Amino acid sequence: EVWMFDLDIQRRKLAKVEENPRDKEADEYQLSQPTAPYTDMTFGMGKRGYPAICMTQLAARTYCQWLTAKTGRYYRLPTEAEWEYACRAGTETAYSFGDDPESLGDYAWYVENSDEKYHPIGKKKPNPWGLHDMHGNVAEWVLDQHSPDYSLWTGKPVVNPLNIPKTEWGRVVRG
Repeated sequence: EVWMFDLDIQRRKLAKVEENPRDKEADEYQLSQPTAPYTDMTFGMGKRGYPAICMTQLAARTYCQWLTAKTGRYYRLPTEAEWEYACRAGTETAYSFGDDPESLGDYAWYVENSDEKYHPIGKKKPNPWGLHDMHGNVAEWVLDQHSPDYSLWTGKPVVNPLNIPKTEWGRVVRG
């Protein structure tokens, strides 16, 4: 919302603070903001501890560009391989918590235990690296193009795997 509704610019003007070079660079991304919604399609999500929902991959990528300009730190969506690496957290089992799907409910919100609703983030057990909600709750955008014949697992190490998007549609989501 800071990006979408120019809240940072409004705060700066109200406090009578001069914009710095980072502000000037970040303000360029204000031109590529999403249009104002007719109604709040997030249904309160993305606020007060809930995951953000209802955004396109382009909006997520543009937000990363804005956040990079705003903070001076580089942000981007992960590749599918990076997401998988973070989810597995150094394990070699089917899930980061082992091979037993009966334990999934301890680590994830999914169709059988969610009552068909999103839930606040961080309420289930984390993976071994302390990351929450990697196995469920909401789907997460990654950089990769979806392609049925592309696989991260080729039987040999793949260096920097990325299925570079070449078409407008068909993106990968994980989680």
